[in-house]
Amino acid sequence: MTTTSGTVTRSVFRAEGFSCPSCVTAIEKQVGRLKGVQEVSVKFASGRVEVDHLPDVTTTDEIVNAIGRAGYKAALSAF
Repeated sequence: MTTTSGTVTRSVFRAEGFSCPSCVTAIEKQVGRLKGVQEVSVKFASGRVEVDHLPDVTTTDEIVNAIGRAGYKAALSAF
């Protein structure tokens, strides 16, 4: 799911493979390093990753790849 407010977009992803709360930190660090990312919020219990980003700077595919570099499979969420 992607919603736009002004120039900042909030995209929501579902990630799989969480085994401990430190997984949250790994994802937040990898995604947070991307240019154009304003904020990253990872919900451990649900596997939900919310990212506020500038879509003309950072695409949803780049965010999915960053989550993958942290060691987790992710996809853009439909809801």
